[in-house]
Amino acid sequence: MGVQFSTIQDDEAGQRIDNYLLAQLKGVPKSLIYRIIRKGEVRVNKGRIKPEYKLQANDVVRIPPVSVSEKSQTPISNKLSQVSALESAIIFEDDVLLVLNKPSGMAVHGGSGLSFGVIEALRALRPQARFLELVHRLDRDTSGVLLVAKKRSALRQLHQQLREKTVQKEYLALVRGRWQSQVKSIDAPLNKNELASGERIVRVNADGKASQTRFSVEERFGDVATLVKAMPITGRTHQIRVHTQYAQHPIALDSKYGDQEFDERMRAQGLKRLFLHAYAIRLTHPKSEAPLYLTAPLDETLKAVLARLRAQN
Repeated sequence: MGVQFSTIQDDEAGQRIDNYLLAQLKGVPKSLIYRIIRKGEVRVNKGRIKPEYKLQANDVVRIPPVSVSEKSQTPISNKLSQVSALESAIIFEDDVLLVLNKPSGMAVHGGSGLSFGVIEALRALRPQARFLELVHRLDRDTSGVLLVAKKRSALRQLHQQLREKTVQKEYLALVRGRWQSQVKSIDAPLNKNELASGERIVRVNADGKASQTRFSVEERFGDVATLVKAMPITGRTHQIRVHTQYAQHPIALDSKYGDQEFDERMRAQGLKRLFLHAYAIRLTHPKSEAPLYLTAPLDETLKAVLARLRAQN
């Protein structure tokens, strides 16, 4: 395919050129996107631009021919079963918004050594979709409600709701020990660090960013474990996982912030993954402005673990 010229529509305006090209050139690695921008092969209104340039309505983008190596195409073809599984994970969809019950173990975005994630899978599932962008993120091992905007206007509107903290998220987490009912909120600042290995780790630190999570007890399993509902007021990286650890009630099978002895006990109950699930979200629909409350059920493996704990209680 030769050089393409694309005129930016109103609902595409406001996004960075690099993100626009990633959506247009499916399967092309980020490094190649940045290279063709840097070399001036990508032009906007016949002029050179930087990767952070924000597109305007009616901009004309020159997109050069890009050959995608077989290596960069294989991740999608090898993951066809995961791609098709996402179709059954959709819990809500209309012309501006798509909501998934994201499976545990699947990254939301390719990166950090991963070339394939939920957004890439959705684009493979919906090749005709002109716009699909994550509204927010979930950790790779966390399952549950994930919002994807199908129009730029919806993405802007939902980001505004997130900034204004009018979106309410509810998570379910199985934690170690007997959570005390009087602990209804944890307000502990968080600091994000990167280890020499490149791994991200978050710690409670007085110099960190203000972070607050509200908690309530859903179900107790003696003194062994508690199912809690966690409602983050702020949206820091690993926030619920670190706040539960700080309260001395780490989440089951949390490889970064968990407790080995508790994890072994939960494995004996059949648990094979982090027990943190984004159960529900409350927001205003970005187009109709109607209130929207969406829930994502726990998967069968998590339900089975709770059933076994109940039987022993």
